[in-house]
Amino acid sequence: MHLSNKLVIAISSRALFDLQDSHRVFEERGLEAFAAYQIEKENDVLAKGDAFPLVEKFLRINQLLSGEAGVEVILLSRNSADTGLRVFNSIEHYGLNITRAAFCNGDSPYRYIAPFGCHLFLSSDGQDVRRALEQGVAAATLVAGGEGHRSDPMLRFAFDGDAVIFSDEAEQIFKREGLAAFTAAEQARAQTPLGGGPFKGFLEALQRLQVEFGPDCPIRTALVTARSAPAHERVIRTLREWNIRIDESVFLGGLPKGEFLRAFGADVFFDDQPNHCASAAEHVATGHVPHGIANLED
Repeated sequence: MHLSNKLVIAISSRALFDLQDSHRVFEERGLEAFAAYQIEKENDVLAKGDAFPLVEKFLRINQLLSGEAGVEVILLSRNSADTGLRVFNSIEHYGLNITRAAFCNGDSPYRYIAPFGCHLFLSSDGQDVRRALEQGVAAATLVAGGEGHRSDPMLRFAFDGDAVIFSDEAEQIFKREGLAAFTAAEQARAQTPLGGGPFKGFLEALQRLQVEFGPDCPIRTALVTARSAPAHERVIRTLREWNIRIDESVFLGGLPKGEFLRAFGADVFFDDQPNHCASAAEHVATGHVPHGIANLED
């Protein structure tokens, strides 16, 4: 048995559930006190975390598909298997079809991302996210916030372009030389595809799942970028070269993204720039992608 025909999502226990209280015990009193606390509370159901609505929507997709294709959600946790019993009890309580997990007893679980064949890793731990990105896996640190989650069955992903779907080669020019140099460079290279960014593979896997559904697909994607004409052409030609279809593309020319993300109804938005993530998180669930030149000084 293998998961190569599925879209595989890895989720940390602290992203799936609200573990603030127990994490505070770990930070203030250490691993043994944390383990004792979790065992004492193992029959207390955990509250839903920032990623819970997204995971719930992911798993609903499997109910609409026949055959082996679909979505697999893997739990990756710094808990031990013993203290992780509370997490699995909560998974069972909420009826989530999550059966595979790695419990690492205080160590980072990122090293299991590749063996599980994960396409996306969501966590509340920035260091684990960076390590996943170094392995070539799309990964993001979830930013708490948002005004709520849409209850409809459509699963909507929104992505920034540079340093997320694409490499940060163009963003480097913008950061170092300014908007005029960026625009001139993108016009000159309009026929040259951009390099792939950390989320290219996830977007490809997501599109394969969309193809399984055909015209009635419950997954919708959007590119929401600060770019504007004439810098739009290189983006469009790059996606065409990759044979990747984005359902909606919004070229904002530097306008704030939040209202547009809310209009799209994004279940989650991925961006590399911390200030954009903080702004977007006021409107929708947001994942910070600590990749590229915007994150060199973090």
